[in-house]
Amino acid sequence: MRYLTADYIFPISAAPIKEGVLAIDDDGVIHKLGTRSDFASSDLESFTGILLPGFINTHCHLELSHMKGLCATGTKLIPFIKNVVQLRDFEETIVMQAIAEADAAMWRSGIQAVGDISNKSDTAKTKASSPISYYTFVELFDMMQPANTVATIEQYRPVLRDQAEGNGNKKSMVPHAPYSVTPALFDFINRANPANATISIHNSETKDEIRMFQDGSGGFPDFFKGFGLDLDGFQPTGSNSMHYTLANLTPKKRNLFVHNTLTTRADLAAAQEWSDGTYWATCPNANLYIENRLPNYQLFLDAGAKMTIGTDSIMSNWQLCIWEEIKTIRKMQSYVPIEDLLRWATINGANALGYQKKMGSLEVGKVPGVVQVELDWYGDATDVSQSVANRVI
Repeated sequence: MRYLTADYIFPISAAPIKEGVLAIDDDGVIHKLGTRSDFASSDLESFTGILLPGFINTHCHLELSHMKGLCATGTKLIPFIKNVVQLRDFEETIVMQAIAEADAAMWRSGIQAVGDISNKSDTAKTKASSPISYYTFVELFDMMQPANTVATIEQYRPVLRDQAEGNGNKKSMVPHAPYSVTPALFDFINRANPANATISIHNSETKDEIRMFQDGSGGFPDFFKGFGLDLDGFQPTGSNSMHYTLANLTPKKRNLFVHNTLTTRADLAAAQEWSDGTYWATCPNANLYIENRLPNYQLFLDAGAKMTIGTDSIMSNWQLCIWEEIKTIRKMQSYVPIEDLLRWATINGANALGYQKKMGSLEVGKVPGVVQVELDWYGDATDVSQSVANRVI
């Protein structure tokens, strides 16, 4: 048994404990929380700063880890997607090594579970042996071509089969984005997944996406033409892309909307009313890397939205570290309460991915991992700018 103490312990499920102590066994199972007066001082391992549960990264593209630095910042989404398509093919050894290194880096930074997008089977081997729990989202898209829907489904069945499950790993089939999935493919995805599945979808990332659904304008028609495709069968809905998604997903599952850079107050209200299983993943560093903008987090706070945090890929970020995402939000929109951000990064993410029974908070019986952040805690006046997160357990 180890007895860990710090200036503050953040159970997340309860108020912070000043000079708290966490009793945890060699398997990482929590047995007791208390204060220093409850334990023999000779047993304590002392840490400066705060201790909190392992982070939950709700959105990543681990399979793109070999593409670090291949795309310039500020390109906007459509050129970024083109780069992914055109540049992603590398020698297998390079791809596999980069995946393993990114997985190890996420573990060291305190990430306990990851919601990971997969278009291929490249990440399966690493996930099967990783200490991180992976919820793999096998991502389908038929590029708004009804004639391609059946072929798309058959193409991705092997990817779903190959991806790891068990030992903390889970998987489901998910739609890529509203601009790339027909109603027929949405319908297949809804039927293919069990009722307790989490469904992830990219949402409201760029003005071109919004304009496509509002009136058919924007950059996507030319994007499709560049791949020899047309949008002849697509009819603009007259509203934002979010409403197309809500009309085609099922509210009975956990639905995780990702990025949400241009999500409006009306979009939020519609999605919140649609289902109490609605979750939102923000990837601030990736949003800045690609689009040079962030969501308006005040809208999400006002709506009582269940926010989570992701990193996106190392192709669209400078690192895969949830604490760095928190630091970016505090720098760019410092009104977001820091204790809210800690919940976004832990228990909210665990709930979104269905891992809440084992991780997301420091509670007796859970195996959540333990992360130290070296900083001086002053509540919402805490300066996180120079702080670093490191795994303890």
